[in-house]
Amino acid sequence: MENKIAVLGAGSWGTALAIHLANKGHNVLLWTRSEEHYVELTTKRENIKYLPGVMLNEKINLTNDLVKTAAEATILIFSVPSHAVRTTLRQIKHCLNKETIIVNTAKGFEESTLLRLSQVIQQEADGHRCVVLSGPSHAEEVSRFLPTAIVASSNNRSSAEKIQDVFMSPNLRVYTNPDLCGVEIGGALKNIIALATGIADGLGYGDNTRAALITRGLAEIARLGVALGAKALTFAGLTGIGDLIVTCSSMHSRNRRAGILLGQGLRLNEVLQEIGMVVEGIKTTKVALELANKAKVEMPITQEVYRVLFESKEPKQSVNDLMGRQKTHEVEEVVNNIIDW
Repeated sequence: MENKIAVLGAGSWGTALAIHLANKGHNVLLWTRSEEHYVELTTKRENIKYLPGVMLNEKINLTNDLVKTAAEATILIFSVPSHAVRTTLRQIKHCLNKETIIVNTAKGFEESTLLRLSQVIQQEADGHRCVVLSGPSHAEEVSRFLPTAIVASSNNRSSAEKIQDVFMSPNLRVYTNPDLCGVEIGGALKNIIALATGIADGLGYGDNTRAALITRGLAEIARLGVALGAKALTFAGLTGIGDLIVTCSSMHSRNRRAGILLGQGLRLNEVLQEIGMVVEGIKTTKVALELANKAKVEMPITQEVYRVLFESKEPKQSVNDLMGRQKTHEVEEVVNNIIDW
């Protein structure tokens, strides 16, 4: 039976996934909330605001009818911002086919509940299979068919492997991973570290600084992830160090660009106006710090990013405070007295 694929959200990533799947030969229905955006996409066959320069394949059909889109899909791909996952699902869950697989591609948490997005989906659409796609994958490159590797994760192996088959191509390699918790946490928290490395770049610091932030940032991510039930090894993979590297080093990254502007002295409201799109790491910073406090986990980089974002702390002072922290060992086994040397 042919898959009926729908993508909810015609931002850069949703559009890129629709282009990728259409290039594989799938017929894809791409939903956008805005009537104006729908008309532009239909007439120009190009997502000028979010993904300029890439034309839409003829196998991509456009719509702004959310309920009809969801009712017809056997694979429903969520590419809406993290804060819109629950509200969008509430509008359509009554019409979903029971066999429909929900694929989430947003990276973040629900701010009000501190839940991972797959948990939000499971609350609202209990009984539906859910798969998460994550990994180092800028829309600007996937839409141009540059070699990319990502991860499909689910509590249900056959669902993950089904989505692996749907997305796998000579340009997009898809791995599966059963650690849904770790995959989601890695994908969400890397945006905080991208803000931090952007701030350092905006301050004029160099490669050494970025490498230190990425490495110690990964330690923070893994520390919180394991405390929340994730597997440590997941953070050594694509959705951990892989996503962290690309997000902290590329100008395609909104979070890094936002950090650069903060490091250059702009305030948060000015940064958001300049970026003009959702910067997921901002809300994620709040959630991560709350989760860390509940789990009694130290996240010094995250804490300093929070202070820059929400307490108007000067970025240079945050760097000085990080560098001046009490000395410690690098590996947890020494800190926790498991290894004595």
